Amino acid sequence: MQVTEHIHALRIPFNIPVAPEKLMERVVYSYIILEDKITLIDSGVTGAETIIFDYIRKNGRDPKEISMVILSHSHPDHIGSVKAIKEATKCKIAAHSEEKDWIEDTEKQFKERPVPGFHTLVGGPVTVDRLLADGEIVNLGEKISCKVMHTPGHSRGSISLFFDKEKTITTGDSLPLPNDLPIYEDIVASVNSIRKLKKVRNIETLLSSFEAPIQGYERIEKRIGDGFLYLRRIHETVLKASSQGKADMMELCRHVVSEMGLPPSAANPLVARAFASNLAAIENKNLFAK
Repeated sequence: MQVTEHIHALRIPFNIPVAPEKLMERVVYSYIILEDKITLIDSGVTGAETIIFDYIRKNGRDPKEISMVILSHSHPDHIGSVKAIKEATKCKIAAHSEEKDWIEDTEKQFKERPVPGFHTLVGGPVTVDRLLADGEIVNLGEKISCKVMHTPGHSRGSISLFFDKEKTITTGDSLPLPNDLPIYEDIVASVNSIRKLKKVRNIETLLSSFEAPIQGYERIEKRIGDGFLYLRRIHETVLKASSQGKADMMELCRHVVSEMGLPPSAANPLVARAFASNLAAIENKNLFAK
């Protein structure tokens, strides 16, 4: 769907095998910028290139016009089809330096972060051609550019992109979705990134990886605030569980998941890793101070 003059949102459904004969249904959004050249923001999972290329053709363009793919971070549902896209179009790949190693060495990523079904989600590694830095302006065509915002927490090198003329921001997975899987590497960095997003003005469209586009400044402001409150609720629940003597991380994870009303499948090693970062921040008394 077209969301601004140049930016289009593409919903990509996929499944994660969480147990034998059991799949978790998920959705990720990729964004397509149609200008004098074509830019993608994230590539979805393996096979998503077919959906992306079909959408581009339906808009009267050729997928070979793709000049660059900007990766918000290196996780499977964002880099899954980037190898196929690069092979088909010879485009450049751009990402933050902190994500480079996992994009260029997907087996290293799997060893360090073994997501269920990893090899069904990721088509393989690619070389990162351009490293993006916080504050950098990236020209994407004659009439459109974006500012890179380093918004770590979900991952070390997560980035958001602010399109000033389009009054639009893409946040990747940096803005947590209330009641969704709480997955992040560093709770302190996540909270600080949300504070950074809160300071951006002149936004009329919010494009995250989890949900349909949100339009209207007041709705966007509320959505960012809800993400902040969700992290605070998680933090308080984790610290309470820890104070009750739940020292084993998986036991603590199951307890917190239950207390928060999340599905039992949310009690997994990735979520447990997120909760461990809350425990590491236990001395940070002002973490959620306004």
